[in-house]
Amino acid sequence: MADKVITCKDCNAEFVFNESEQAFYKEKGFDNEPQRCPDCRRARKQQRNNDNRGGGNYGNRW
Repeated sequence: MADKVITCKDCNAEFVFNESEQAFYKEKGFDNEPQRCPDCRRARKQQRNNDNRGGGNYGNRW
């Protein structure tokens, strides 16, 4: 397995998907390569976490 250079779909920056990351993805059973660079993945995860803490009316209405 060789390192792969991938272009981020959010910011268009190129990033390296190295052999150890590829092995990790394979071990976890992920079929697809990452589409976002590490910075955009981190920002997207943070945004999702913030959205989930919005305090919406989910569940009990006590």
